[in-house]
Amino acid sequence: MELFFPERVFFEPISLNYPLGQKLFHFFETKNVEIIKAPIQKVLHFIPGETENQKYSHAKKTLVITTKKALNLDICKPSADYRFSLVTNCPGNCEYCYLQTTQSSKPYIKIYVNIEDIFNTIIKYIYKNNNNITTFEVASSGDPLAVEHFTGSLAKTIEFFGKLENGRLRVSTKFNNIDSLLNIEHNGHTRFRFSINSKYVIDTFEHNTANFYERIEAAAKVLNVGYPLGFIVAPIMVYDNWKEQYKELFENLAQKLNPGNIKDIKDAVTFELIQHRFTTVAKNVINKRFPNNRLDMDESKRAQKWGMYGRYKYIYPPEISNEIKEYISMLIKNYFPDSIIEYYT
Repeated sequence: MELFFPERVFFEPISLNYPLGQKLFHFFETKNVEIIKAPIQKVLHFIPGETENQKYSHAKKTLVITTKKALNLDICKPSADYRFSLVTNCPGNCEYCYLQTTQSSKPYIKIYVNIEDIFNTIIKYIYKNNNNITTFEVASSGDPLAVEHFTGSLAKTIEFFGKLENGRLRVSTKFNNIDSLLNIEHNGHTRFRFSINSKYVIDTFEHNTANFYERIEAAAKVLNVGYPLGFIVAPIMVYDNWKEQYKELFENLAQKLNPGNIKDIKDAVTFELIQHRFTTVAKNVINKRFPNNRLDMDESKRAQKWGMYGRYKYIYPPEISNEIKEYISMLIKNYFPDSIIEYYT
């Protein structure tokens, strides 16, 4: 896929006190891109557009170079013990994405340049956990791989975790520009998990991301250099021919990731299964952003589940949810008999 490039780049003045901030400034000042130095509170004033959707579109093409001020880490179950961010938001434009609501008023992409502060925080949390093995998710609030060709931050983070005896990193992504990460000292401490889905879901709802085949090709590359590998099958959707299309997905995965073609697999391939869900707030935002979307968001056909952030989610009713779990689990065990299904939600 074509690598993301912004329309404009904001530099919060404090960001230029850090090596990564200086590196990004020198890079973008040689490019044909608008550069603005301003406090982060002023960002929305400089984003063009007459309507809310026009502003949203331009914001998704805007980088904000800043620092991570709040360094307390949130729990990130069931994915990991804690989560931290190198970036917030993503240039991808997935119609169903929860970032459509959590970042709806500020959809621009923030890059944090105070990497050492973030690393020091991670060390403190491992110590707080009595130096037991502690896992950290880096992509719950944004996809760092989408801007890695600018930052190099993910490579630095993988190397940092490679040297930690009791720290483990988990990366999830819908992008495929992983070549710069293939020859670094990861020591098996970083698990790459590619978000995968049927061709229908990727082609219809996951705009400006790597396609079906590009993600599978990228997964094969990271597995071949010894990274532990996983897949997030999400969001699993029920529609006409859904079973045939998900079977096609796992057939393609198994063909490309044939253990006979991959060297030195030390860790089992993992799968995380997440059914499609939405909230009322999310539905309203999505319908504004994508007025002609084909997402199935009929509350009358769903069951309610209380969410951790104080609002109900609409998920599939028990009979459909159980069918999804049983069918996808069966496909995984058929095509990847030695894999681990970490959870279904």
